[in-house]
Amino acid sequence: MSRHEHLPSEAEDTASAMFEPPAWEERYSGEQQMWSGNPNPQLVAEASRLTPGTALDVGCGEGGDVIWLARQGWRVTGADFSANGLARAARHAEEAGVADRTDWWQVDARTFAAGGRSYDLVTTHYLHPPDRGMADVVRRLSEAVAPGGHLLVVGHAPSEAFAQLTASHRNAMFLAEELLPALPDDFEALVVEQRPRTVIRDGASVDIRDSTLFARRAR
Repeated sequence: MSRHEHLPSEAEDTASAMFEPPAWEERYSGEQQMWSGNPNPQLVAEASRLTPGTALDVGCGEGGDVIWLARQGWRVTGADFSANGLARAARHAEEAGVADRTDWWQVDARTFAAGGRSYDLVTTHYLHPPDRGMADVVRRLSEAVAPGGHLLVVGHAPSEAFAQLTASHRNAMFLAEELLPALPDDFEALVVEQRPRTVIRDGASVDIRDSTLFARRAR
C-alpha cells in the first residue's frame, strides 16, 4: 500500500507508466498488492510530532499513509488519479477499521485545485511528474494548506542507485531545495534536505536519499 519500498525497473520506465492514469489503472486492476502497506518513514518522522486534525494525502495509491494517519487520529482524504487505486485504498481502510475517518478524491496532482478545501496537513510521497513538473505540483498543493498547517513533500533524490532507469525517469527526480521557489511567501520551510534511507532491491540493500520538504503556513 505504501510506495516507498518499490523502485521501478527499466521496463516500467516509460512516460505513461511514470505519471499517466491508464497505466496505473491497469497496474491496480489485478489482485496482487503492489506496496508494503507500511507508512512512508518521512511521514512518520514529521506527522508524529503534529496534533492530529485534517489531512490530505495526494498520490495515495493503495492507502498505506492514509490508514496510518487515520490510526493516529487524523481525518484523512486520500487522493489519486487512479479509480482502481482508490477502490483498493478504500477497501484496505475498511479492513483496517478506519473507514469512518477516511474520504477519497479522484484527482490528478498536475491539475489539482483546492477549490476552497483546506487541511491541517497536506502530504505527497514519490510523485515524479515528467518535465520537472514537481514544482508546479507543490505550488498547487500549497493552496490546500490551512493557516497554521503543514506541507510535506517527499521524493527520490537523483542518485547512482537509479542508474538503471532511463533519462526521462531520472530527470523527474528532484532535490528538496529545488521546490523552495514554489512555496508561497506565507510558508516557512522547516526541513529542506535529502535524508538517507536503505531499501531492498532484488534482494540486496541499496542506499538512496529521500528529498524532503516540510513547511508550515503562517496563521
